[in-house]
Amino acid sequence: MKGKPTPKRRLAAKSSGQSSPSIKDAHADADPTASGPANQPSAGRDEKDQQRLLDIFSHAFGAVLARDSFPTLLQEIKAALFHRDFVTAFGREDYLEAYAARWSPTRALCYATVLTAIGSHLDEMLPCRPRTKQSAVTDTEREACVRRDGTEAAPSPDSPPLRMLSVGGGAAEHVALASYVQQTRSRASLALLDAAPWTSVASLLQKQLTSPPPLSKYASAAVKESNKALLREDQLELTFSQRDALALTKDDLVDVVGTEPLVVTLMFTLNELYTDGGIGRTTSFLQSLAEVLAHGSLLLVVDSPGSYSEAAVGKAKKKYPMRWLLQHTLERESPAHRWEMLESDDSLWFRLPEGLSYPMKLENMREPRITTDDDDEDKNSSDDDEEEDKDDTEYDKDDDEDNDDDDDKDNDHYHNDSDSDETMAISDWS
Repeated sequence: MKGKPTPKRRLAAKSSGQSSPSIKDAHADADPTASGPANQPSAGRDEKDQQRLLDIFSHAFGAVLARDSFPTLLQEIKAALFHRDFVTAFGREDYLEAYAARWSPTRALCYATVLTAIGSHLDEMLPCRPRTKQSAVTDTEREACVRRDGTEAAPSPDSPPLRMLSVGGGAAEHVALASYVQQTRSRASLALLDAAPWTSVASLLQKQLTSPPPLSKYASAAVKESNKALLREDQLELTFSQRDALALTKDDLVDVVGTEPLVVTLMFTLNELYTDGGIGRTTSFLQSLAEVLAHGSLLLVVDSPGSYSEAAVGKAKKKYPMRWLLQHTLERESPAHRWEMLESDDSLWFRLPEGLSYPMKLENMREPRITTDDDDEDKNSSDDDEEEDKDDTEYDKDDDEDNDDDDDKDNDHYHNDSDSDETMAISDWS
């Protein structure tokens, strides 16, 4: 904006005492084969909470897990993902049900940890404080903030919801946000946008999230009395739109995101967009998204390291890191629109406690380390060990143990600090 100094851009933050307490004690150089509480980055989320989320998956997809065809479906999905054929992998409802039953539980636990870790930023998405110096907090908004701080048992039906749009989102994002809403006694509105037919999966999970878990007929009266659903039906509003994000026009995006600030997530989606849509279309989508988002919106990106973190450009198929492409798109200076990097880090292992139970084996995954923004541009104080630097993200079609290192993550976390609706300047990659 004319007459307004360009703010200092802050990139990857260094680890410090200001790191989020929920994962600050988890180190990227931890033993990748270890497990248990000593190596778990999910402090603040006890095993009981995590087990409850796993139970939601096992109850929702019990019939799927019990099918004789389940192992075959998994192998077919992994074969498609090995070839980065995302259209095939996510093109059938039975594939999506199998995918949600097999891979989404661990991701949901990890995503829930990420949302908890960035809770201070999510708090700012609610009108708990004036958005401008001239605006005032209404009584309803003040009450919602008090309730969000935990002084009331449940939020008011009139309390403002946290708005979230998950591009390419599915089961994991759905359950993770539900967990965050339950933990914070808040409300949320979640819009899932994906080309895949997630309607059936979303309906199954929403029913489980808002219904008391099934009990044995021998359960005591006390157990039956305390048996409650994770959420009330009015705590999480869910909508699903089966549309190709890259095919949306700017007017379409305006209808999708609305006029109020919201959280936009790209969880394991950016690579898919670059692979299926190419650099040009994906860059155009990110540009349009940045242009239509309201001031104060938040963008959370989680994706894979290794070869899955690269996108091929041009006939020569020269590869560029997705992180670089994203930063190049979002962080270029513009007099009218700018983004601020709030938090960013390399991969970190997310470890499941040994005591968790699920009908099939679940693996650990690398989770992004969330650190507090720092004005000093500094390298991370610790490096990933050799095991984590290996590029072993490809799917093994013959691996019955399902060691899915594709679940490894890098994290980029941006805050929209635009001053107008004018577009962000980016390069033309076409």
